[in-house]
This record gives sequence, structure tokens and C-alpha cells, in this order.
Amino acid sequence: MVNVAIVGAGPAGLFAAFELAQAGLQVTVLDMGKPVTERSRSDGFDLLHGMGGSGTFSDGKINFHPQVGGDLNEFLSPNQAWELVDHIEAVFRQYDVEVIATDDDDTRELEKQAAKAGVRFLPIRQAHIGSDHLTDLMRRFHDDLVGMGVQFRFGARVADVVAEGGRVAGVRLEGGEFLAAEAVLLAPGRVGSEWMRRVLQGHGLSVVYNPVDIGVRVEVPAIVMADVIAVCYDPKFYVRAPTYDDMVRTFCVSPHGFVVKEVYAEEGVVGVNGHALRDRNSQNTNFALLTSINLTEPVESTTAYGISIARLATTIGGGRPTLQSLGDLRRHRRSTWGRLTKSPGDVVPTLEDATPGDISMALPHRIVTDLLEALDILARIIPGLDADRTLLYAPELKRYANKPKTDKHLQTELAGLYVAGDGAGVARGIGGAAATGEIAARGILSAAQGG
Repeated sequence: MVNVAIVGAGPAGLFAAFELAQAGLQVTVLDMGKPVTERSRSDGFDLLHGMGGSGTFSDGKINFHPQVGGDLNEFLSPNQAWELVDHIEAVFRQYDVEVIATDDDDTRELEKQAAKAGVRFLPIRQAHIGSDHLTDLMRRFHDDLVGMGVQFRFGARVADVVAEGGRVAGVRLEGGEFLAAEAVLLAPGRVGSEWMRRVLQGHGLSVVYNPVDIGVRVEVPAIVMADVIAVCYDPKFYVRAPTYDDMVRTFCVSPHGFVVKEVYAEEGVVGVNGHALRDRNSQNTNFALLTSINLTEPVESTTAYGISIARLATTIGGGRPTLQSLGDLRRHRRSTWGRLTKSPGDVVPTLEDATPGDISMALPHRIVTDLLEALDILARIIPGLDADRTLLYAPELKRYANKPKTDKHLQTELAGLYVAGDGAGVARGIGGAAATGEIAARGILSAAQGG
């Protein structure tokens, strides 16, 4: 028997393993993907599964703030939350990850400009690893964990959690193998959210659906956003779109970056994401522009709703993301390659494996209205953002749908079963996932010590 079985080798699972192994517990990490050195960004399955999780092929932006990438104040006091953020930052610094320097006066000026436009700008500490450096960081982290006694089993598909006498007893793998454990942490990442929902509900555990974020990836000449990027590498803006009073936010700004496909093969969906490299630059900057959707009655599954929209967009794009200029979207006409490239001043798309089309045929009218209004408002802070040549790729989908009922240690109603990370709906991104993994690990340690 192992002390702890962790399902998922993303940031949540890895930071939990780090904390538990330091305390001397026997830890086994199970992941259906491959070791980081065997993963390929060109393979749809590898892109989202394996050592490091889907973040391994992101551009490696980390936000060090208790309320960015989730809300740590749900589980900790404000002081405890900041202490945990500082701890996460210190661990990353052991792997040569440095926080980007900022100027306080420039930050306050940008905050003031945003407020005048009716926009909230959130200043935060940030780091950027670069997707071309993440693989090496994950390799070093893996080797250190192995040196601490952590066992990894890749290519291991967990079928279910096993419970006996009202508490967890271990996990059962596909094929029937049983791995006994005193505690189990489920941290399968965003791509495993539906699997986690099925497992939890199969054990009669309560699940609450989080909002789903749906929108587009915006791409503009890098010079358009240069002044803002000089103040904050990944600026977080929050806009209230007036027509429907919906909140729209920017996410994952990739300066001089590249738009990339994101494939969810199991759902038959092809979406988009953005990367920024440290050793190679494009002439463009891209970012996600997302509106949050909540559902109540009679439909509650925001994941099912988001996937249905993404499938329609994938169908309209012929199995590729749909690409449209902002000018064409405003004029209610589909884009064509000829119209996208007819002028020397047009933005050259960094993702060519896309289908020029009409995003309004794929996304609901309400979401399109939210996005257009948000771009108009943001252009008051970032002039040129609302130009006809601005490119939009759809769909960009962020799911945070499965949030089980837990205590402050992220232990579920089943004793000994803990959750963490994006797949549990308690984190959004590398920093938040790592922090919730730490919270769960500390809960496991407290229980082991009779706390």
C-alpha cells in the first residue's frame, strides 16, 4: 500500500507530490500520458496529457496572486493565501523562474487609465517561462521528485476510486489492477474534468458546475499592445459589456507570440490557444477574450453547453479553428484568404491551419455582442485594438465545470479523497493549480498526523 495515490501529473499533482514527499510519505503519481521527454506538441493527445499537464505546452505564464487562477481565499485566510503564493513562487525560483520586474508608477498610471474607461486592471506579480523552456523545467522537476522517492506510472488510466467503509481505499486502473492507498488526490487537469465528474457522481458526491468561459483568440500587431506590455507582461482586464451586463476578461496575453490549435479529440473539438516563446518571436501579440457563462434551470452543465458550441465552431471550420477579421465580423460577412491578405498592412496570421469564415455562425449572438463591445471599450486604453485588420480565432474555450463539495483542505465528502487543480474547478492555470495541490497535500498531512 502507498500512502498517497495522485491521479494526474500536472502542476496540482506535482506540487502535492513535492509537499508530501518532503514529509516522508510514499507517493505514486498516475497519469494516462507520457513522460515529458516523450511528449510531442504535434500530437493531439500528447498536447494535453502527460508529465506537466497541458501547461507543459503553454507559454508558461505564472500569476502569483491569490485571486488570479482561482480564489485561494475560499480555503485560506488572506494572510495564509499570500504566504502560500510566496511559497509557490519560491519553489519555481529553485528552477530559475524569475518574476518579471515592473514599475509601480507605470502600473498605477495604467490602472488609472483603465478606471477612466470603466475597466478594471488587476496588477499582479508574474513570471514567463516560455513553452520552449517548460519541457526542460518539467524534466528537472520530475527527476528531483524521483530522487525524493516519488514513483511515476505513465500510460496508467484510472477507471475509478475504490471506497470501503465510508472512506477511500485506493484506485482501480483500467484492466482491473487495484492500487491500495490511504489517501487519493484527484488532479486530472482541465482535460479530465468530465472523467472526474463521472467518478465523483458515481460515488454519490455532490458536484456544482462552475461557469464556462467562451470567446476568441485576438491577434494584433505587437506594436499595438507594446505600451501596455511594457507595464505588465500579461495584463488582466475585466470589462462589463453593457448590452447584456456580462463580464468579459482578457486572459493569457502572448507578446510576440503564436496562436496554436488546441485539440480535444475525445469531444471532437478543435479550439485555439496562444503561446509566447523566449527564443523565437513573431510580429504579433495575441490574447484570449472570454465571456463567462453561468447556467441554472433547466440546464446546469456548463461543460456540455461549452462543448456543444465548440463542436459547432469546429464543424463550421471544417475541423479547424475559424478565422475572421474584426472588420468582416462587424460587416456581417465571412472572411476569405484573399480579403485577409489584400493589404500590406494586414496582420499575418501566426496560425495558418485555420479556416476563414464567419464567427457569428458559430458563437451565440450574445457572446459575439459581448466580445465586440469589450473590444470597443478596451480600445480606449489600447488604441488600435479595434482596427478592422484585428484577427479573431474561434473558439477559445476554458472549462471549469466540476467543483465537488469539499472542506477547506479540499477533502471531499468521502473521507481520504481529495481534489485539486483545474479539473476540480478550484484553479485556472499553473499557479492556481500548484497552490491547490499544496492545500490538498497539507490536508492529507494534517489528517495523517491526526489533525
